[in-house]
Amino acid sequence: ELKGKLDGAAVRVPTPNVSLIDMVVSTARETSAEEINAAIRAAADGPMKGILGYDSIPLVSIDYNHDPRSSICAIDKTNVIGGRLARVMTWYDNEWGFACRMIDTAAAMGRLI
Repeated sequence: ELKGKLDGAAVRVPTPNVSLIDMVVSTARETSAEEINAAIRAAADGPMKGILGYDSIPLVSIDYNHDPRSSICAIDKTNVIGGRLARVMTWYDNEWGFACRMIDTAAAMGRLI
């Protein structure tokens, strides 16, 4: 279903545990960087608060060390080419963020017991 519509890369940067995802997607309809960023902000400020985040100022990998969010979008880097080819860059602390999600998972499982 996503074949030919999604491409990206996780780029290890020179820190022990912070990485950058450079995601490129082909959208079903025309969009803009502003529309994508508005959707990211709405999710990060709403139902994904604490898991998804965004920054509008240029930061570097060390700024995200021990960030508990699973993904922090660099919305100043969002780009759309030709209306349908979108690029989003997002940072994550692959060790700390994962550990935080495992705590969330354990807490959710505990509520089921």
